[in-house]
Amino acid sequence: MDTATRHAPSRDGAPPPARASTPPHVSPPDTASGSGRARPRARRALRGPESDPAWARPALLALLVLTGAAYLYNLTASGWANSFYAAAVQAGSVSWKAFFYGSSDAGNAITVDKPPASLWVMALSVRLLGLSSFALLLPQVLMGVGTVAVVHATVRRAFGHGAALLAGVAMALTPVAVLMFRFDNPDALLTLLMALAVWATLRAVEAGSVRWIALAGVFTGFGFLTKSLQVLLVVPAVALVWLLCADTSLRRRLLGGLASAAAFLLSAGWWVAVVELVPASMRPYIGGSQTNSFLELTFGYNGLGRLDGSEVGRVGGGGGPFSSDVGLLRMFGSSVAGQISWLVPAALVLLVAGLFFRGRAPRTDRRRAAYLAAGLWMLVTMAVFSLMQGIFHEYYTVALAPPVAALVGMGAGEAWERRRQPSGALALAVSTAVTAVWSFVLLSDTTAYGGWLRFVVLVVGLAATLMFLTLGRLGGRAMAAVAAAAVLVGLAGPAAYSASTLATGHQGSIVTAGPASAGGQGGRGGRGGMGGPPGRGFGGPPGATGRVPGGTTGIGPGAANGPTAPGGTSANGGTSANGGTSANGGMAALGGPGGGMGGLLDASTPDAAVVSALEADASRYTWVAAAVGSQNAAGLQLATGLPVMAVGGFNGSDPAPTLAQFQREVAAGRIHYFLSGGGFRGQQGGSNAADQIDTWVSQHFTAVTIGGDTFYDLTRPTGAGS
Repeated sequence: MDTATRHAPSRDGAPPPARASTPPHVSPPDTASGSGRARPRARRALRGPESDPAWARPALLALLVLTGAAYLYNLTASGWANSFYAAAVQAGSVSWKAFFYGSSDAGNAITVDKPPASLWVMALSVRLLGLSSFALLLPQVLMGVGTVAVVHATVRRAFGHGAALLAGVAMALTPVAVLMFRFDNPDALLTLLMALAVWATLRAVEAGSVRWIALAGVFTGFGFLTKSLQVLLVVPAVALVWLLCADTSLRRRLLGGLASAAAFLLSAGWWVAVVELVPASMRPYIGGSQTNSFLELTFGYNGLGRLDGSEVGRVGGGGGPFSSDVGLLRMFGSSVAGQISWLVPAALVLLVAGLFFRGRAPRTDRRRAAYLAAGLWMLVTMAVFSLMQGIFHEYYTVALAPPVAALVGMGAGEAWERRRQPSGALALAVSTAVTAVWSFVLLSDTTAYGGWLRFVVLVVGLAATLMFLTLGRLGGRAMAAVAAAAVLVGLAGPAAYSASTLATGHQGSIVTAGPASAGGQGGRGGRGGMGGPPGRGFGGPPGATGRVPGGTTGIGPGAANGPTAPGGTSANGGTSANGGTSANGGMAALGGPGGGMGGLLDASTPDAAVVSALEADASRYTWVAAAVGSQNAAGLQLATGLPVMAVGGFNGSDPAPTLAQFQREVAAGRIHYFLSGGGFRGQQGGSNAADQIDTWVSQHFTAVTIGGDTFYDLTRPTGAGS
C-alpha cells in the first residue's frame, strides 16, 4: 500500500482503509504446501523474497538474460565501433599512464577529448581478455543489462513488480539504448551512472538517509569523469527531489545536500586535480583543448560551447549539420525521433496523470518523489538537447531512455490500479492513443517493415483506447487482454527498430539506430548518412563500412592544391559534397552511405604492406607513425597495436604538438613515418599547427608509397634543410 493510501483519505472522500501487513501489489508468502516451512535455498534464489509474487523473480531474471543475449547478438559486427575510443582503450591496455589519462596512444602524446572513466572499464576488459572487438564491447553490454536492472529496481520499490517489469522491457527495447550499449562511446557508462544516481536518491528519500544521498553524489561524480558536464542534467532531479520529498527534517535535508555535493566534488575532483597539478611536460596533452587544460576542455569545448555553438576547433561553423533542427520539437523531428521518442508522448501524459494521482499525498510520498525524479530528469534533458546550438548527435538521447521507461512503467502501473476510476481509465486511454498515432507516424518513415506493421499498431492501439474507456464493463480476462494489446502497441515500433539495429554493425563517430530507410539516419525526416572522414582513406577490403571514397591524390600536402580526390582535402579546409573539404569551412552536401550505418569520421583499415612497414624496427621508436587527426592515427594503431601520434587530436585542430615540439621529436628519432593528409585543421578558431607540420614534413623528408598510401619517412631527410 502506497504512502498516500495509508495517510490520506481517498479521492472520493472515503476514509482510508486499515493498514495491511503487506502492500497490495505484493503477494502473500508462499504457503501453498501448508507447511509454512521456508522454501529450499535454490527455490528462494529463483523466486525471491517470500512476499514477492511467484512470477516476479523469474520474470526479472528472464528480462535480464534476454536483454544480455540480445545485446550480445552480432556484437562483433561493429568491429572497433568508434575507433577514436578503441585506440585509446588499446593504449590503456598496454600503458598504465595512458590508462590513467585516457591517452590516444601508448606514447602519451595526447588524450581523447573526454574524461577517461569509460575507457578504464574497457581497457581492463582488454587487459583480461586480449584486444578484440568482443573484449572492447562486452563491458558496454553489461552496462546495458545493469541499466535495465536499475530501472526495474527503481520502479519496483514504490510501484510493484508489474510496473517495474514494464519499465525494464521499455528500457531494454529503446532503439538508441540497443545501439549505445553495444558501442564504445562513453554514453553507456554515463547512462548507467545517472540511473544509479536517481535510484540512490529515491532510496535516500524513502529512508531520509544522508548516506544514500551522498552515494548519489558519488555516482554523479563518476558520471563527470565519464562525460564531463552532461551528467549535470540529472542533478536538478537529484537535488530537488531530496530537498522536497525526503522523509526527514529540513536541517537534515540541507546537511544531506551538502554531503552529496561534497561527494560529487571528491569523486570527480581527485582526477581533475591530478591532471591540473602534474606539470604539462610529464603528462599527455589534453585533447580538445587549446591551452592544454582539462578545465578549459570541460567548460569550453565540452561545456558552454555545446550550448551556444562556440566550440573552438569544431567541424564547421555555427548552424552546421551538428546543430540542425534546434527547437523545442527537436526530439520529435529530424533523425532523432526514431532513436528515442516512441514512448515520450506516453511518458509526458503519464507524468501529468501520476502527479494528479498523488495530488493529496503527503510531502514524503514515495510515488510522487519517483514521478518528480524521472520527470525532472526527462524534461531537463529534453530541453537542453533540444535547444543547444553546438554539436549534438542523435545517440546522446540514450540518456533519456531510463526516465522515459520509468515514467511509462510507473504511470501505466498506477493508472491500471485505478482503472475502475475515470482518471485511471482516461490516463490509460490517452497514453495508448498518442503512442499508437506517433508510432504510426514513425513507422511511415521507413519501408523496412512493409506497410502492415504501422496499420496494425494504429488499428489495435485505437481499439485498445476505446476499450480502456469502457473497462468498467469488462471482465478480468478481457481487461488483461486489452492491457496486453496496449503494451504490444507501445513496444512494437521500438522492438522493430531495435531488431534492425541488432542486425547491423555500426562504425564511426556518428551512428544511429534503426533501419537504413528510416528518414536517412534511422529517424524521421533525417538527413542522409554522413560521408567518411575528410582527408584520406587507407586501402583495404572493398565495401568496408564508413570507407572514404577515393583517397589522397596529387603530390602530398606541400602541393599547391593538395589532395583533391573525393573525400580529400581542398585548399581552404571545409567539407565538400563528396565528404571532403569545401572552401567555406562548413559542411556542404553530405554524401556517403545512407542510414548512418557507416558514420562520419571513421578509421579505415590500412593495407598489409603498411602494417609490415610500421612494425619493422618498431622498438626503436616511441611512435611508429604520426598522422593528422585521431581517426587516421587510430586506424594505423589498431592494425599494428603500436603507438601512433594523433597530430592535432580528434579534428587536427589542437596545437599538439606544435611545429617546434614535433621537430624535436623527429630530431630525437622518436617518430618513424608521417602519414600524408587528413584532419579538418584550423576549424572554428582551432590551431593550424597540423598544417605547419604537414608542410614542413613534405618539404624536408622523403615521400614513400606504401600499399598505395603516401607516407614520409622521417629518418630520411631530403637534404633541403631543417
